[in-house]
Amino acid sequence: MLLLISPDGVEEARDCAKAAQHLDIVDVKKPDEGSLGANFPWVIREIRDTVPADKPVSATVGDVPYKPGTVAQAALGAAVSGATYIKVGLYGCTTPDQAIDVMRGVVRAVKDYRPDAFVVASGYADAHRIGCVNPLALPDIAHRSGADAAMLDTAIKDGTRLFDHLPEEVCAQFVHLAHQADLLAALAGSVRAADLGALTRIGTDIVGVRGAVCGGGDRTTGRIQPGLVAAFRAEMDRHAGENATAIATAN
Repeated sequence: MLLLISPDGVEEARDCAKAAQHLDIVDVKKPDEGSLGANFPWVIREIRDTVPADKPVSATVGDVPYKPGTVAQAALGAAVSGATYIKVGLYGCTTPDQAIDVMRGVVRAVKDYRPDAFVVASGYADAHRIGCVNPLALPDIAHRSGADAAMLDTAIKDGTRLFDHLPEEVCAQFVHLAHQADLLAALAGSVRAADLGALTRIGTDIVGVRGAVCGGGDRTTGRIQPGLVAAFRAEMDRHAGENATAIATAN
């Protein structure tokens, strides 16, 4: 399982760089603009220059409306600015067809510029609260649009978490559908260390966190702490080892 950490700016990216051996992807977002709020192009460039060259940089392009052309341009801007993982929050898409329309534009814009870029179609575990596409539709949307991964986060940051909206068995179904479509499955949404056992069991490929590695556990007012990143990775590795042992024993 890969660990994606989301600093909100260059200063926090420096803290991520101090813990670079414990994380896999540095994700650029702007938390005060939403769950998948987009940061500025120059911030993406500065963070790309700040973190080690062997750590890929991801960038969100926002909790986007159903405006395929606008979103395609935003996604290309993130890629030009140095991101190799491009995440699109399909906030304003109320049907799978709308979501596919947006994502096809993103995939073409990004991959025409950089064929090895990694495009992520992101939905929301609490989709019922905002009226966007069903979480379990995301793998098919990603597959049909040519994206590389399907992701779930939470849209409304009010203290509720991924598993508050989707129980483990539904998240497991999401992961299964993504893997059936030859996609990576990413899960986020106020994830804590206590969730790592379940996330490991269901085969999650990428886990995204912010609050769990911020001082005070607060994604908005807290700051990423290298020691908390290291501790979170240690828990990930522990659960991965226990899961591997359980599988080997069962076989």
